[in-house]
Amino acid sequence: MWEPLIQPFAEFSFMRRAMMGCIAISVGGTPVGVFLLLRRMSLTGDAMAHAILPGAAVGFLVAGLSLGAMTVGGLIAGMAVALLSGFVARVTALREDASLAAFYLISLALGVLIVSTRGSNVDLMHVLFGTVLALDNAALILLSSIASITLFALAFIFRPLVLECADPQFLRSVSGLSTITHFTFLALVVMNLVGGFHALGTLMAVGIMIVPAAAARFWAVSIGGLILAAVAIAIASSVCGLLVSYHFGLPSGPAIILVAGIVYGVSLTLGPVGSLAAPVFRHRVNA
Repeated sequence: MWEPLIQPFAEFSFMRRAMMGCIAISVGGTPVGVFLLLRRMSLTGDAMAHAILPGAAVGFLVAGLSLGAMTVGGLIAGMAVALLSGFVARVTALREDASLAAFYLISLALGVLIVSTRGSNVDLMHVLFGTVLALDNAALILLSSIASITLFALAFIFRPLVLECADPQFLRSVSGLSTITHFTFLALVVMNLVGGFHALGTLMAVGIMIVPAAAARFWAVSIGGLILAAVAIAIASSVCGLLVSYHFGLPSGPAIILVAGIVYGVSLTLGPVGSLAAPVFRHRVNA
């Protein structure tokens, strides 16, 4: 019974590397996804995921499928879009969400155009959907480093970040940390999207951040509980998605996100906190 679950990871090193890479993304990126959810910025994460595409595409043109070049290009493009959208929102009548939407659509179109005109369809698929089964040791070091930096940074800004989620106006009135916290958090979002891009591609990277966080909302109330539940769901979805991909010959990135989607559907239906079945649970407890 256990052989179909253990054998792929025990026999093939690429499956072990894929699992470790997904665990690193889950540990680093999913807590960021929880705060995106709490700040009502879930779609902002999706926009930022697409915004890194032109930078990664330029890195690809310069150095091919180079981990360093594509990472630096993605970071520059993501931070540029984040800063430009914030600047436009502050100096014009356009709201930040509309400004970000415009920039991300332009970035997405530019990135696809660059890759499709200078590369092959295989290269375009690699950039858009990632190659989690092709992660090497350098990629694992990068993903683990991003996860470590993210956890330390979140621990450092945790209190002002939580306060900004609850009452940003109050934080601005009592502390000068609001702006620093906001831009540090955006930097963490970009970093984790760039890391997830190498494994899951620009179209799927945000999925491992947002879908487990959304599912965890139906299982926990406290922020600590949300983070733990989201990370557990992300890791379990990654392992199950890799197994589904291995046994049925499906693309690994979409398989991982679809498994997380199934968990979200179950959580939405049966979770004890705010789900469709939650009133039934409360009725039985009160009875």
